[in-house]
Amino acid sequence: MSKRRILVTSALPYANGDLHLGYMLEVIQTDIWVRFQKMQGNECYYVCADDAHGTPIMLKADEMGITPEELIAGVSERHQADLDDFHIDFSQYHSTHSDENRYFSELIYNRLNKSGYIKRRVISQSFDPEKEMFLPDRYIKGECPKCGAEDQYGDNCEVCGATYSTTEIINPRSVISGAKPIEKDSEHYFFDLPQFEEELKNWTKAGHLQEQVSNKLAEWFEQGLEQWDISRDKPYFGFKIPGTEDKYFYVWLDAPIGYMASFKKLCDNSDLEFDDFFTKGSDAELYHFIGKDIVYFHALFWPATLIGSNFRTPNAVFAHGFLSVNGQKMSKSRGTFILARTYLEALNPEYLRYYYAYKLSSKIDDIDLNLEDFKQRVNSDLVGKVVNIASRSASFVVKKFDKELSSHCIEQDLYDEFVSASTEIAGHYEDRNFGQAMRSIMKLADKANQYIDEKKPWQLAKEEGKMQEVHEITSLAINFFRVLMTYLKPVLPEMAEKSEEFLNIESLNWNDIKSPLLSHQITKFKPLMTRIEDEQIETMIESSKR
Repeated sequence: MSKRRILVTSALPYANGDLHLGYMLEVIQTDIWVRFQKMQGNECYYVCADDAHGTPIMLKADEMGITPEELIAGVSERHQADLDDFHIDFSQYHSTHSDENRYFSELIYNRLNKSGYIKRRVISQSFDPEKEMFLPDRYIKGECPKCGAEDQYGDNCEVCGATYSTTEIINPRSVISGAKPIEKDSEHYFFDLPQFEEELKNWTKAGHLQEQVSNKLAEWFEQGLEQWDISRDKPYFGFKIPGTEDKYFYVWLDAPIGYMASFKKLCDNSDLEFDDFFTKGSDAELYHFIGKDIVYFHALFWPATLIGSNFRTPNAVFAHGFLSVNGQKMSKSRGTFILARTYLEALNPEYLRYYYAYKLSSKIDDIDLNLEDFKQRVNSDLVGKVVNIASRSASFVVKKFDKELSSHCIEQDLYDEFVSASTEIAGHYEDRNFGQAMRSIMKLADKANQYIDEKKPWQLAKEEGKMQEVHEITSLAINFFRVLMTYLKPVLPEMAEKSEEFLNIESLNWNDIKSPLLSHQITKFKPLMTRIEDEQIETMIESSKR
């Protein structure tokens, strides 16, 4: 089978705050899939960037008394440190506030404009007379026009669920200055999405999306597509629209273009060719991993933008559900709004990588991080099953047989059973059914432990003339462990590395498991993973309440 060329992205984290465990779900899911592809011998690149434009960043920098550039530089440093410590292996991590992104944003806009896909019209918006700026819906608060609840946002009520326009809200005020907004006219630029309706209908039904997403989009098509406002008035932190003095690209126009920009940066620093991946008809594969809340942008606006500017569209957009903690929305007061760094200060990142993998499927169902179940699952599966196979067998091989594995595989049929599971497990990884893959791997771990329990090498070692059998049983158990750790390597890269040192091999490679290690020297066993203790979880929750 020929080697695949694959480019993969995760949604870009917004550059005005630290990463939390909800975002880590997405990058861990993506990273596992990318690592699996590389283990299959495919050429796979994973790019991402900070989403660095927009009103919130401009206002936050203003509040802190620094420039937006200073704000996003500091945030980027923290984001990359968190991602690195969770073993997220990017080929390139960039920023949307970059020369590459400016170039592609202008190129795409100019192509769309030239083809007649950009329309202009005057609209009336809420304006803060003190701050002298137009106000996004989220920056206006007042009383809900439907139920009268106070302190509600300008576009929807969190009490009764009503949606409305900012002109309907009662006693509106600017969140920024407290002033009463006035109505003001301004010319805006629109991307004419309805022109792409037929092509988008075909694209969304052609297997590029999960079924649940396609069904949702069918509802949106029924309601009718609308032109998309891609401009914002000054003051705004972003890129100026070519040919204007005071109009800027709306952050959602240049954010997905950030995928292209980050990949272009990678190409400039390597021998990769950008056009090989982004021209129409390219045989390279392009995949976006995103949360279900941004499906509209990625499954309608983004493909339409690409079609209209003569670039290729993605092979697929993979959406995942939201994360809850202990069955509820993440909450600061309960200590369950957990930042990536807070988690890392208390717990091993690979615990979470495994638990997320165990919970993930190819569907867009929400995922619950139940902290009690998390502790028990990790302790039972990783420490109690997988590590246990190696730890209980290694001492025999090290002490009794001078660290050398047996020259003969005592149960070739059983070993082959472990190896033959590789096709099924690889299929689950490919389809993003990671939970199924983890269950298959743990069934094998149970089988390996059962084998050791039945053979009782510790008893045989006390009997006359049984040492050869002890050698073969414990050597086979270590070979089982090698197969299991090969399967788990995309999920547990650090534990895999420690296992490679223990097994005294260069790398755990998917295809190498066909043959067991025979007459091979291992090293002294060192603990590969420790159990999660209640105190660690309590520390994390307490720290999250601050």
